[in-house]
Amino acid sequence: MKILIPYDGSRYAKAAVDFVAARAAPGGAQPSVLLLNVQAPALATLTRPQGRMRLANLYKDRANRVLQPALNALRKAGIDAKSTHIVGTPGIRIARVAAAKRVDLIVMGSHGRTALAGMLLGSVTQTVLAFGTTPVLLVRDVPPPRPGALRIGIAVDGSRYGEAAVRFVLQHRAWFGDAAQLTVLHAVPELPLQLKTLLENLASTTFTHEKVRALRKQACDEAMRSALRLLGAAGVDYRTECLAGNPGDALADYARKNLDLLVMGSRGQGAFKAAVLGSVAMRAAARCTTPLLLVRRA
Repeated sequence: MKILIPYDGSRYAKAAVDFVAARAAPGGAQPSVLLLNVQAPALATLTRPQGRMRLANLYKDRANRVLQPALNALRKAGIDAKSTHIVGTPGIRIARVAAAKRVDLIVMGSHGRTALAGMLLGSVTQTVLAFGTTPVLLVRDVPPPRPGALRIGIAVDGSRYGEAAVRFVLQHRAWFGDAAQLTVLHAVPELPLQLKTLLENLASTTFTHEKVRALRKQACDEAMRSALRLLGAAGVDYRTECLAGNPGDALADYARKNLDLLVMGSRGQGAFKAAVLGSVAMRAAARCTTPLLLVRRA
């Protein structure tokens, strides 16, 4: 597995490194990690070769000072780690390096904000998601999950994006841990279900709470069917959990209480759309303090 970690020395970037380091298992399959430091261009315009060389050395020295502690932490964990630096707009550069290096995953620290804030994620994170299609694991400034098998929740909705999330986990089971505890999640939107309940209740005097639960189960079964087929074909053990309420909120709340990692598929949108992510993924990203892996390819 090839992992790219954008690294600027912040506590969020350190949390991303800590997460990857915690996944190292003695004797297990280790990822190869590339640490990337992106620096904004200097304001000064230097035309002479000597001046450009001095500026290049300045960028290099800054990058080395920032990157070395992270390199040491990863190598101490037994992980093959290298580093590089580049000059430019961080989000765009990160997305382009990920594509050029054909990495499997970008792991980056990010602060979440409430759903009413102007930006739900940091500007660099939003730009990476807007300009790239590489799966992105967002890590908050919290202690990493304990070493060993992860408790992973895979949110599905019956679409090919949910299937892509399942396939990603299956493809990289060695990194997640063969003994990872998988839970397939679907959150049933409460308002449409309440409306259907009301209409059927008006049309029938025999409508019961049991029928409401049956409707919710039916919605979950339909949303999970293709994902469960993939997991069954791979011979992987799993459990299911049907949630109710606002899907983004319900997934984030469940993850906070029960999971080490939440995985979601997201269609994404262009850089000039109002939302870089789909509405459910955006809502979950705003509220989720659990590491959140967004799979963009479907």
